[in-house]
Amino acid sequence: MPQPIQAQCFGVSIQGLFVQDLRWLSRKGWTLLHPNKRNKSMETKSLSADLSLTSSIGVDELGVTVQASIGRKAPVEMAYASHAVVIVGAGAAGISVASSLLARDPDLDIAIIDPAEAHYYQPGWTMVGAGIFDAASTARTMGSVLPRGVHWIKSAVAAFEPERNAVILDSCRVVTYQQLVVCPGLKLDWLGIEGLTDTLGCNGVTSNYRYDLAPYTWELVQSLRGGRAIFSQPPMPIKCAGAPQKAMYLSADHWRRQGVLKNIEIDFCNAGAVLFGVAAYVPALMEYISTYGINLNFGESLVAVDGPAQKATFATRNAAGEKTLVTRDFDMLHAVPPQTAPDFIRISPLADAAGWVDVDAASLRSKKYPNVFALGDVVNTSNAKTAAAVRKQAPVVAHNLLVTRTANGSDAAYDGYGSCPLTVERGKIVLAEFTYGGKLAPSFPKWLIDGTQPSTLAWLLKEKVLPPLYWQGMLKGREWLARPELTR
Repeated sequence: MPQPIQAQCFGVSIQGLFVQDLRWLSRKGWTLLHPNKRNKSMETKSLSADLSLTSSIGVDELGVTVQASIGRKAPVEMAYASHAVVIVGAGAAGISVASSLLARDPDLDIAIIDPAEAHYYQPGWTMVGAGIFDAASTARTMGSVLPRGVHWIKSAVAAFEPERNAVILDSCRVVTYQQLVVCPGLKLDWLGIEGLTDTLGCNGVTSNYRYDLAPYTWELVQSLRGGRAIFSQPPMPIKCAGAPQKAMYLSADHWRRQGVLKNIEIDFCNAGAVLFGVAAYVPALMEYISTYGINLNFGESLVAVDGPAQKATFATRNAAGEKTLVTRDFDMLHAVPPQTAPDFIRISPLADAAGWVDVDAASLRSKKYPNVFALGDVVNTSNAKTAAAVRKQAPVVAHNLLVTRTANGSDAAYDGYGSCPLTVERGKIVLAEFTYGGKLAPSFPKWLIDGTQPSTLAWLLKEKVLPPLYWQGMLKGREWLARPELTR
């Protein structure tokens, strides 16, 4: 795999240009320069030659036009665009924080950087995999969910220069800011499991972690009448840590209702050491583990899949602590990939040693750069990486960012709230809600919804209330049960 290096791309410093790309450019007569050096051969090339070359290698032509027109000055001397607030990522976190900012300051100049054409309600994919939601109901065009008045820069980010308040795009364009919000989500490392990408969507291998595969999960569940079904969970941290077992419970419930559960062996292979990270919810989950006859295999990480042979290999450790491999046959495999921060985050000055954006756990402000904030799956806080967490984080970031802009007022504090509606059967949910340290944080009185027990009302909340709350509430800046608490 080529290694990213620090390079000078048409006068713009970026991280992420690959070694073979640099060699290709060199053969074409280009020289990659130090920011303070010039090259006459580069200067004498015509603009049409610039555009022809960059088009052939997939570099955005507008970015080159801009660089040519400014005489290839250093990137932040003349930016492609400049905004008061720049938000990287237009997922649940990015759209929510933009809307929360505009609800507080309608005239604020905001730009969102994201190349995606579509926006997804990812919490709905568990329900798609169980035949309850249609996949199309979880997707909308990006343009339809962006807040009115926000500038959309439809590009990917290559690097950050926070000392200069600059974001470098993969097209070699530069966007500068006064405040930056970083929320691009995390990276699903499908290539981290040998053979997985070759067999996803066929040979009985699926995952609810992808929009296009969740319908295949339901196809497999409906067609399986006997054999072995394996559900894997990678090492933490991952987004929605309950999602791997949600898929398992709903599948088992369907097989029970169809009268074929007795013919199916179910294995839950979890890289972790416990069923769920907050102990108060485990007893109710264990009752379903027993009811469905699920085999629990802790400390096992999926490392390889042979799709045609329908074999899955897991890494584990024996009693002596030595690493060993265990291979299991399967008829259905629900695979969840290992997850990391995106590459452009991991190599950036914003990241901690593990690659996640390093922020204060309460204010969600960068520990190193006071005008930089982050939220969502990309931060290094210990909360659950869920949409429910984002719903509480977005108002905190919006408030604190405006405090930074005005130098007036007290910070708001995020308490680590996260929620995981564990779909233990069709029609019932164990509604896990907790803050930092696993402290229970129920939104409803116990007589209405006892989160530690299966609840029909919690299922109705998941099926009927949360989707419109997401589309029409959270993404619109309506902070129902999410108003930020100020520090004293």
